[in-house]
Amino acid sequence: MMSHPHLLNYIRKLMPLQRHLSARAEERAREAAALMPPDPETGLTAEAVEERKALGLINSAGSESRSVAAIVFSHLFTWFNFLNLILGCLVFSTGRYQNMLFLGVVISNSLIGIVQELKVRSQIRSLRVITAEESRVLRDGVLQMVPVGEVVKDDILSLETGDQIIADGPVLTSFPLEINESLLTGESKPVPKKAGDRLLSGSFVASGQGVMRAEKVGGDAYAATLVRNTSRKGRASSEMQDTIRRVIRIVSATIVPVGLLLYRSQRAAASAAAAAADLSDGWVYGESVVRTVSGVIGMIPEGLVLLTSVSFIIGVGRLARKKALVQEMEAIEALARADILCLDKTGTITTGDLKVRKLITVGDVSAAWVRSVMAHMGGTAGAHTGGTQTALDRYFGIKKDWPVSGVIPFSSDRKFAAAAFPEFGSFVIGAPEFLVPDRADVLGFVQKYAAGGCRCLLLCESEGIFPETGEAGILSPLAVIVISDVIRQDATETFAFFAKSGVSIRVLSGDDPATASAVAESAGIAGAKNCVDARTLPEDPDRLVKEAQRYTVFGRVRPGQKQELIRAFRAAGHTVAMIGDGVNDCPALGEADCGIAMAGGAQAARHAAHIVLTDSDFASMKEIVAEGKTIIGNIERVSSLYLTKTIYASVLCVLFILLRAPYPWTPLQMTLINLVGIGMPSVLLTFERHEDWRSRGFLTHVLRV
Repeated sequence: MMSHPHLLNYIRKLMPLQRHLSARAEERAREAAALMPPDPETGLTAEAVEERKALGLINSAGSESRSVAAIVFSHLFTWFNFLNLILGCLVFSTGRYQNMLFLGVVISNSLIGIVQELKVRSQIRSLRVITAEESRVLRDGVLQMVPVGEVVKDDILSLETGDQIIADGPVLTSFPLEINESLLTGESKPVPKKAGDRLLSGSFVASGQGVMRAEKVGGDAYAATLVRNTSRKGRASSEMQDTIRRVIRIVSATIVPVGLLLYRSQRAAASAAAAAADLSDGWVYGESVVRTVSGVIGMIPEGLVLLTSVSFIIGVGRLARKKALVQEMEAIEALARADILCLDKTGTITTGDLKVRKLITVGDVSAAWVRSVMAHMGGTAGAHTGGTQTALDRYFGIKKDWPVSGVIPFSSDRKFAAAAFPEFGSFVIGAPEFLVPDRADVLGFVQKYAAGGCRCLLLCESEGIFPETGEAGILSPLAVIVISDVIRQDATETFAFFAKSGVSIRVLSGDDPATASAVAESAGIAGAKNCVDARTLPEDPDRLVKEAQRYTVFGRVRPGQKQELIRAFRAAGHTVAMIGDGVNDCPALGEADCGIAMAGGAQAARHAAHIVLTDSDFASMKEIVAEGKTIIGNIERVSSLYLTKTIYASVLCVLFILLRAPYPWTPLQMTLINLVGIGMPSVLLTFERHEDWRSRGFLTHVLRV
């Protein structure tokens, strides 16, 4: 240290600045600690919100899209650009500057990539406004919708089924809450939460309602620390990207030894020519370097990686115009190569606009009493969710004048909801086969409607319910509620497109298998009669792989089973795409090669998916898949040009190493040949619509083209 006085003085000058920054950080920490928690009944005031924003206590963890600097850096500072720069410096040292034209092509290619990605980045950012996520926040006594990135420390957040937990903090009230922490722990079973329990960001509400206080936000939240310490799981698969990386590694490993051997042979040839013509050593050096660089340039598939990236970027932009938000570029390929598409019945095959068709009482129970019970159950926090509850509310209405002593919220695992009214009794509503599996009379009656594509719910009176364990006492059936859905008008056409494209459909539904099968058959799904109750499937993964291949429709599928089924399909060698919109679809979306979520679905589903359909229209999948196949087909044809050139140039280099003869072209000539013979055609092919591709064997197909 003493031998470097200037460095020591510089460090001494920095010490006051470091002390100042440390002092300021400690001051901000003290100010943050001194902030008083808000009144849970009114939330933060506008002044308190601004105070926390000034201290940086905001839930912003940075932009999900790459910055302009990152985009420019990624396109300029690549291995091939670095290699070309070294070759350019070698040519520059010879004084033959006209042979540096190949650097102009490299710069132009990089600029094309930068401009294209910036253009698509602008499209994506405008598209994200459509799917911008908001949270219900209590401020100044008013519940308001606030963008997730503007939530601050100590905000009072209102939670409902399907909501993503965006910050860490304690539960203030629970009605009751059940939290799915599978994205954090891998355990899909919902965890009950009561007042005082802590919630972690990255989990989501599986059922119920509640209120929490945002204690840790932004980079301090648990989910943010996970991102910093671990890589993201469940990325979309890309056979093409993996193959190109292998080709790059092989080419990179051979360029240096081949280049050295080629330089040696070119120097020998140049020395012989110089001796015959009495030329200088400078000419020998220049000629050797120029001829060597010309040979090495031909080996570099510099446009392959760039045009592959540009093709993906252009594809992202095209899909954005078709209302598909691509969150990972590799998802385009995964979707195009998918040979199995898994989906739920509601919202994809059907419109999701459910209607109560009939109310059938059991025994001497009056319809008026059932209507009253259903109306009061609809007014509790234990109600069903989504379209089912909307249909029930529309038919029975909502009443809240009965005192409530206990509630069990509906969940996909339990398949029922329950509520206890001290003066009137306890009631349970849910799937008949889960509630009364031994009542053949009720189940036989239900099966008749299920065979016609209708869904049935059973209302039962219970001896008591136990919210702590999520269980109910002995049940007595009161009424069967028949609900039907409407098949989408374009469903048959859409499924015919997938059948023609070689994509098999698998229906993973929580409904009765007979109901799901009847609906799937009406929509034109091939093999829809091959249905099974998912509860009868084996738990052993190896047996499940074999058993899952036999069926098209899976009924009574629990959330964890969706993930297991997709894992089984993949283990059998399939490329699997999954469409989902609910909380229970999250594990399956992450497991699939390409997860697709509806923008109108749960926030958690959009987080877990690789592609988001911003118009929530399943029919748009036809255009999206066709676009993906076009992109992959174009990239395969472009790749064949560059790989052919690389192989041809490598063979030439080896040939002239052995012949010890002058390489026939200069870098200027090679640049013009590459530009006219490879560059211009590849750019034109990138923009052409072409769907001749193979779902497997990218490299084999490219080499055969």
